[in-house]
Amino acid sequence: MEPAPRVSIEEMKPDDLDEVMAIERLCFPTPWPRQVFEMELKSKRSFKRVIKIGNVVAGYIVAWTIYDEGHILNIAVHPDFRRRGFGESLMRCCLDYFLKRGIRYATLEVRRSNTGAIRLYEKLGFRSVGVRRGYYSDTGEDAIVMMLSIKQNSTP
Repeated sequence: MEPAPRVSIEEMKPDDLDEVMAIERLCFPTPWPRQVFEMELKSKRSFKRVIKIGNVVAGYIVAWTIYDEGHILNIAVHPDFRRRGFGESLMRCCLDYFLKRGIRYATLEVRRSNTGAIRLYEKLGFRSVGVRRGYYSDTGEDAIVMMLSIKQNSTP
């Protein structure tokens, strides 16, 4: 019997970008251009990780740290690998990174229609703090702004 492939969370590398871009195109109506990911790879303030099953990229997360705030910019899991806890693992990895750096708040925007993601964020302790009307230019959909107080939730 073959052992199960190893699941790991690793720093995103240039070699991961083809798979990251494939996931990005599958998951978002207006995907980030490859150049944006290339800039994030070079950025010192950018947190960027992939979750891999063996050598296959199953998902990724990109976030920024700005003073005492962490902002989650982009997270996606390939549709074939959803509902296995990979998105939650990426989020927890990111929140742990924030906690270790003394970040006090984490924020993100999420499409109002993305109820699965909203449930995950709420499970992790995020709360809705506002709405950005028409935020997503591709569809005109509103974004729910969510925030987590890292210090109050010391075990992300």
